[in-house]
Amino acid sequence: MATIKSRKHANRFNLQVNATLAAMLLPVAAHAGNPPDSPNHKPHHAHAMPEVTITGTAENDFKADKASSPKYTEQLVNTAQTITVIKKELIQQQGAVTLTEALRNTPGVGTFFLGENGNTNTGDSIYMRGFDSSTSIYVDGVRDIGSVSRDVFNIEQIDVLKGPAGTDNGRASPTGSVNLVSKQASMEDSVSGTVTAGTGSVKRATADLNTVINERSGSAFRLNVMAQDSGNPARDIVNNKRWAIAPSFAFGLNGPTRAYVNFLHVDQDNTPDGGVPTVGLPGYSSPDPKRPFLTNAAPVDPDGFYGSATDYDKVKADMLTFKLEHDFGRGVKLHNTARYGKTQQDYLLTAFTGTTANLVTPDPANPAGWTLARTNRTVKDQTNEILTNQTAVTLDFGRGPVKHTVVAGLELANEKQKNVGYAGLGTLAAAPLYAPNPFLPVAGLAPVRNGVRSDATVNTQSLYAFDTLHLGDKWIINAGVRADHFDIGYNAIALSTATTHPALPVGTLVPVALDVTDTLVNGKVSALYKPTPQSSVYALVATSKQPPGTNLVLSTSASNASNPRFEPQDSTTTEVGAKWDLLKKKLSLTAALYRTTVKNEVEQDPVDLQYYQTGRKQVQGVELGVTGEVARNWLANAGYTRMDTEVESGKVVTASGINNLSYTPKQAFTAWTSYTLPMGLKLGGGARFVDKLLRGTDGAVGTPAFADSYWVFDAMASYNVSKNVELQLNVYNLGDEQYIAAINKSGYRYTPGAPRSASLTANIRF
Repeated sequence: MATIKSRKHANRFNLQVNATLAAMLLPVAAHAGNPPDSPNHKPHHAHAMPEVTITGTAENDFKADKASSPKYTEQLVNTAQTITVIKKELIQQQGAVTLTEALRNTPGVGTFFLGENGNTNTGDSIYMRGFDSSTSIYVDGVRDIGSVSRDVFNIEQIDVLKGPAGTDNGRASPTGSVNLVSKQASMEDSVSGTVTAGTGSVKRATADLNTVINERSGSAFRLNVMAQDSGNPARDIVNNKRWAIAPSFAFGLNGPTRAYVNFLHVDQDNTPDGGVPTVGLPGYSSPDPKRPFLTNAAPVDPDGFYGSATDYDKVKADMLTFKLEHDFGRGVKLHNTARYGKTQQDYLLTAFTGTTANLVTPDPANPAGWTLARTNRTVKDQTNEILTNQTAVTLDFGRGPVKHTVVAGLELANEKQKNVGYAGLGTLAAAPLYAPNPFLPVAGLAPVRNGVRSDATVNTQSLYAFDTLHLGDKWIINAGVRADHFDIGYNAIALSTATTHPALPVGTLVPVALDVTDTLVNGKVSALYKPTPQSSVYALVATSKQPPGTNLVLSTSASNASNPRFEPQDSTTTEVGAKWDLLKKKLSLTAALYRTTVKNEVEQDPVDLQYYQTGRKQVQGVELGVTGEVARNWLANAGYTRMDTEVESGKVVTASGINNLSYTPKQAFTAWTSYTLPMGLKLGGGARFVDKLLRGTDGAVGTPAFADSYWVFDAMASYNVSKNVELQLNVYNLGDEQYIAAINKSGYRYTPGAPRSASLTANIRF
């Protein structure tokens, strides 16, 4: 029988027309199915027309019903944990193109940390609820390690899991994870694309083609491609140039066995951003007591580029994924994901530190003659590989008021990371503090490997099981446990220093061989009560562990948590909350109170000066959310969080001396809403608030201890100029707010927030 297909975004009018036509045609089809000579044929006047009921729902562009992982078998309203799902429609309205930009739709999550003293973070360096979650980024449930910027051109939705993810993913950040869900081939012929131009020389194009190969067998092909060559409205020289291709095949979509083969290739050739000096910002004071005039120095132009035009950040990533799903019947399902992935990053970046020695001021009365040394030429040549297979089985069983849904799985993974060091990075003349010249020649630039290297391999075998127990229609109990056995081998050739090897000449190549083998066990349990069919209240307790070497680096330093002699960082989260789907399940409201306690932090004893795992940190707070359709043609997404953080035991970690966690806003708010007018004009807008960020401490003198809070407002308007083309205008930072988007640990450098800018996009659909 031929199937009737409709586009995903069919409106109510089309649904009503389709239902009416179907109701009219059903009696004709039934009559045609019984020819006159059939024994079942009856005269038309004796045939009673059956009652026909047809229902249809238009998909909600903002609100998702479930998380993508097969480990979450319930709808979000029945899931006892804070999970934010960011759908591609919301991302597209905002004109977001990277993971960092998309994550602005969940409060308190962002790339607030610029890096250590001499290094600069690149890519998606995400902080969530007080802790670095950069090693807890997943693509279709598989860990994706690498300090790269991820594009969202091939992403269907982003699942942000707040709280411990140890039972779901194994070794992980204590406060959550991010899972990017890839687009898959489907049984619908469609062609769409975008062409974007904007301030800052933004140029970008994408295309999304899906075609049905064989309708009977359920096979289809999908191709997503992207190309971008864009400057940065906030910065000189900085450039983002990349292209990518993502073909996807699907087989058996109409049957019990479904197979998907996906490939992703990404190629980036960017000019990285080492940041801007914090001279003149609130909280800045002279690092040199002999030069008090620096305290009142004017801030630098945030557009200025203090690196070299020869700096580069080149990334190549390949990901081959095979997914298999099979329905055995009787409530038994199989999910299997196999992947090989490889990411190579090669960058050379000029960083700087505004120390007393590096900041030269020959004439206090002539700031035009002040200079800043650019001596921190940093390099990274890193390769990450992963080979993994994940198998999960879902079983539904039970009768009457007691029903079980059990998910059990086995995961095998081999992860590798290789780093190579270089010499011959050249020297760059000092930059005028208020007029840096990125085009000055780099003397002696001849990169060559210097013998420094590191190789890390992690083999992991994981077993887990979750049981969701339904007790009648009011109670849902969930319990899960996971065991991860891992073996981390780390081999390196490092340069000796006066601290690490006082008996050796500085710069001597020293071999390092370290190993960690352990078994981690994590669990979670929750109870959920449903006052009504569309609401719930719940309580959750869950654990997570992060062992040494989670980032595929081990250390011999006595003060480093990656030293193999230390036990895993151990965290426990308790959460109580409520969820409510209203307006015929079109709008979702969520509220949660949570507390996460992290133990086994490395601290130095003030008496014997030895390091022990006596440190203890805590973050607790409230998070509120709303997403979905408020009224016909009116969509909204908003979230608010307030976090109280402290070091319960151990040294205060902020430069200001305030007992909070660094790079964690006390309050954060995000909102986006859009409304479609009767004539087809769509208007949208949003606001973001990030509270003051306290930076870490490393002994720097005179630098700001914090980044000020800020509000940013954006707007959007779109209109269908034809049935196939929609023009979309996005204006960012309407108030042209100047703010610090990220600050480094020493406070010498910061990333300026983007000023007022705009982009115009043609959304094309067939």
